[in-house]
Amino acid sequence: MLWWEDHDQVNIKWSQQMEQCYGQTQRSRLAPDRPEQRKYRRFSASYPVHVKFHLEDSVSELQAVTKDVSIGGLLVETASPIPQHCLVDFIMTLHGGPVTRPIQVIGEGEVARVERHGPGAGFAIAIKCKREIQLNLPELAS
Repeated sequence: MLWWEDHDQVNIKWSQQMEQCYGQTQRSRLAPDRPEQRKYRRFSASYPVHVKFHLEDSVSELQAVTKDVSIGGLLVETASPIPQHCLVDFIMTLHGGPVTRPIQVIGEGEVARVERHGPGAGFAIAIKCKREIQLNLPELAS
């Protein structure tokens, strides 16, 4: 089996595990007459995320926490804003509950939406991924 085929299988398992862990997805909470517009299921989850982004000629980094997650994107909360349409790379660390050891998930995407919570209350930042987020498994790449 080629490494990317194995990698795809791991990502399918990760998505299934998220569904088992968090059960009720965001989609199941919608009114029955309101069609789902999303390509992937979202899961309410709170995990730390390290976000890196480029502004002009410099690279900035910040820490955030997920509010919800799908393999196609995530909504994070942070103290500092990131400009809309800014390209980002991120590493999310899954831990606790049924996860026996920390697992890193990586992705890259674009800031789709930025909402201010209020003065001094931080920001909600929606990130749409360029491709499905991946488990960070360096042993598969070798």
